[in-house]
Amino acid sequence: MHQTFRVPFGKGEIAFTLPSEMEGSLVAPRSAELIKDMKQAVSDALAHPVDSATLRALAKSGQKVCILFTDSTRSSPDHQLVPALLEELESAGVRPEDILLLCATGMHRPSTVEEKLIKLGKRVHEKYRILDHEPMNPDKLVHLGFTKDGVPLTVNKFAFEADLVIATGIVEPHQYAGYSGGSKTLAIGAGGEKLIAFTHAPRMIDHPGTRLGSIDGNPFQEAVKEASRLAGLRFIINVVQNEEKRPISVLAGEPSATFLKLVEIARRVYEVPIPRRYDVAVAGVGFPKDVNLYQATRAASYLFFAPTCVVKEKGVFILPAPTPEGAGKGLGEQAFYEEMRGAPDMPALLAKLRRTGCPPGAQRAFVMAKVLEKTSVIVVGSETPDLVRQMKMTSASTMEEAFELAAHYLGRKDLDVLVVPHAMLTLPVVS
Repeated sequence: MHQTFRVPFGKGEIAFTLPSEMEGSLVAPRSAELIKDMKQAVSDALAHPVDSATLRALAKSGQKVCILFTDSTRSSPDHQLVPALLEELESAGVRPEDILLLCATGMHRPSTVEEKLIKLGKRVHEKYRILDHEPMNPDKLVHLGFTKDGVPLTVNKFAFEADLVIATGIVEPHQYAGYSGGSKTLAIGAGGEKLIAFTHAPRMIDHPGTRLGSIDGNPFQEAVKEASRLAGLRFIINVVQNEEKRPISVLAGEPSATFLKLVEIARRVYEVPIPRRYDVAVAGVGFPKDVNLYQATRAASYLFFAPTCVVKEKGVFILPAPTPEGAGKGLGEQAFYEEMRGAPDMPALLAKLRRTGCPPGAQRAFVMAKVLEKTSVIVVGSETPDLVRQMKMTSASTMEEAFELAAHYLGRKDLDVLVVPHAMLTLPVVS
């Protein structure tokens, strides 16, 4: 029996048929009711914030306000969130010239004008001051000391010096934070290099609490919450989306309380049971994450670092991704590329990075070394196949070729295949 599946690829999709000897199972987020009127939903969220006064009550004329919004690697609907925030602020008497819109790039490359226009809209882009975070520029950072666990708290100076700090974000599974959103947009998206490096270091990643879906006892989550609290994050507006990036919930208010409410909603959508581990997992990514390998490989590592890895030891991840930007253009992405390319093998790379630590971006090399030490990753349809091979992964032109390679690696054709079209929005839990 031939089984046909579809997975995202760029802004489109790939349809593929499993070889007759293989048996496939599909897993996807649970369905949830979509928000029918996003403008009204955002308005309601701002009118009834979680554990907080309204933004109109918090904001005062003469205040300096900083709104942190996500960069192009995040599908947060900031074009709907930011204008609503601006309307609230101006209704409270805050002047446009006292508002800074800060793109929370973390260690990613700076955002382009086109990306800012898509994120914010033409009117906002023309009317307000918009800057990219600069994580390696000491003149644009402030050091707030250390957490009790020794995390260096360096954050964006503009955000810290503002009278009111607000952040957008999306709450979805995250490999380090358990779930993204909440405090992370400020602490990591507008964090200094030292903060980002420490929270993405091997000892943080090796910690048993640093897992997908884990919030309590997660040292990464604790660090970002403390950093954002000390930096003055007062108010967030975050969304939960379905696998098609369409919003199903939006809440605003006090950062921690709002985040936890959205995590509960997200769990009911993203966490889904599977009966066993599989020989092969097809990890769908889609745009914008599959523009480079730094982002796209998260699909494989998410399924690897699920509460139980979804493939058996020596199993195979198949990753359809065009990766037109190669490894990625930012400093962090290039650090990932250099570490992977220069490694003699994965155990040696793990040992080196545990000994020396990871410069920002190289933590993705540490994560992928842990994945590749136990499994194989086949990238399908990459526009940079030589670079894929340099980074110790396998390149395949088609899904058919990928399944042939998987059968060769595992020494048999009767493989059990798990198809996860939205691997970064699906948390399979072995029951």
